[in-house]
Amino acid sequence: MEPIPAAPLERYVTDDVRQMRAYPEQPPIIPHSIEGYQLSVNANRCLSCHKRENSLGTGAPMISITHYMTRDAQMLADVSPRRYFCTQCHVPQADTEQLVKNTFTDMADMGAETAGEQ
Repeated sequence: MEPIPAAPLERYVTDDVRQMRAYPEQPPIIPHSIEGYQLSVNANRCLSCHKRENSLGTGAPMISITHYMTRDAQMLADVSPRRYFCTQCHVPQADTEQLVKNTFTDMADMGAETAGEQ
């Protein structure tokens, strides 16, 4: 029962450079640190920059309009409660080794032609 030192925490990529998505409908990764961000029923620090009415002044990308819809596609004036907890889909990018071997190949690298190339 000897204590074992904890593994060092991963380093998050904090360069604020938006990454290309690997596949359609992939939630974008978070290109900055969210350490210390409050994300609870009463507060969501992400929305202070990314909410529609705040994004122009902050320069942050606006959250998708789908975040303002109910599951029945009704538009809401504010963020839908089911889309309020950002980190259920979006994660910060960490500079780590792959945990599982990945053989994913982007469609652009598979020789797929884009519209108009034919």
